[in-house]
Amino acid sequence: MAGHSKWANIQHRKGRQDERRGKIFTRLIKEITVAAKLGGGDPGCNPRLRLAMEKAYDQNMPKDNVERAIKRGSGELEGVDYQELCYEGYGIHGAAVMVNCMTDNKTRTVADVRHAFTKHGGNLGTDGCVSYLFKHCGQLIFAPGTDENALMEIALDAGAEDVVSHEDGSIEVITDPHDFVEVKQRLETAGFRPEMAEVTMKPVNEVVFTGEDAVRMQKLLDALENLDDVQEVFTTAVIEG
Repeated sequence: MAGHSKWANIQHRKGRQDERRGKIFTRLIKEITVAAKLGGGDPGCNPRLRLAMEKAYDQNMPKDNVERAIKRGSGELEGVDYQELCYEGYGIHGAAVMVNCMTDNKTRTVADVRHAFTKHGGNLGTDGCVSYLFKHCGQLIFAPGTDENALMEIALDAGAEDVVSHEDGSIEVITDPHDFVEVKQRLETAGFRPEMAEVTMKPVNEVVFTGEDAVRMQKLLDALENLDDVQEVFTTAVIEG
């Protein structure tokens, strides 16, 4: 058993994602475009593209939008040439923050990210200053009440690295990023549908924020996530209360 209110935190994150559904479409189109550019337009041979397409369809994105993004990425249609960037910094009380971006203007993006950090009590750091505090992995979260033994047997047989049971009853499956799609598909075929599934930067250790500190940290995270060029924000901070 491990963790604190993992399930409440996941529901909080999902709620905030739903509030930003329009922005999620924009970010998914960027991800599909870049994935197709880097690995080709065939999802059967491009795991990153396949995962991005799954996310898009989970969000009910029209198939035409997905196909146009693939064609732009693979060069069949003209489109914006996006560059992937990652910025690292510190939030309230030194909480680690990683910001993944896709942009056609690096100068604009770094200025916007730096301003968001500075305005909300954090500061932009140097490359590598906090990345060691995160593990690049696949993460699947299952609701309390899930059959842990059956889930564990299938997950480990499919190649998962670890299965963690949390105090609130939720279950977390950790995979290597390259095995994520296979493990997810095997679990879903067996009837185990995750509440959240993503390739992510998982904090090695989390720091719980409550009260005024939680409010201040959330404002910083919101400011970063609301930037047009930002795809994802990862942090060691867990907002509670």
